[in-house]
Amino acid sequence: MYKVFYNQKPIHFTSDLSKNSSVTPLFFLKYTDSKSIIKALRDSAVERVYLYHHNERKIEKHFFKIFKIVEAAGGLVKNSDGAYLFIFRNKRWDLPKGKVQKNEIINEAAIREVIEETGVKNLRIRKPLPTTYHVYKANKKFKLKKTYWFLMETSYTGNLVPQIEENIDLAIWKFPEEIPKLMRNAYENIKLLINKLD
Repeated sequence: MYKVFYNQKPIHFTSDLSKNSSVTPLFFLKYTDSKSIIKALRDSAVERVYLYHHNERKIEKHFFKIFKIVEAAGGLVKNSDGAYLFIFRNKRWDLPKGKVQKNEIINEAAIREVIEETGVKNLRIRKPLPTTYHVYKANKKFKLKKTYWFLMETSYTGNLVPQIEENIDLAIWKFPEEIPKLMRNAYENIKLLINKLD
């Protein structure tokens, strides 16, 4: 099942009411809309919401009708010293990513965004990582960002240049033993990816 977040709160998809009949709020996906879901998630007393549909395969179809999908791509980059590339954006630790342009190939978009946001070069994709989802507001509408991630490698040893116009204050290499501290102030989607590290 997908893991979707809104402001760090998870949206759970379920097809089994026997396990989730006592949870609140529980929405029947066919009969709800984005406004009711967002209203629940904005409630400080709500830690998560559950969306139900009896057919697992139809959950994605219904949910993606509720929120317009915006595709993005990014990377978790490892250098020759074994350190990983992180950015500090909007007061949280994050990974470089950005919107996929029209007719752009996903993996090429991921490399382009990492270069633009950090200044790193000589990138090679090693393997795909899990795709993440989060709901956000843009132009007064709630949208679903679907981000394709890739594990990348580089031999680049030059200076990193954070893309200030994208609200990135810092681009920095961090060794594996330093990452748990960063994750205390990171987005839930990023934590999912870090948990997949070898």
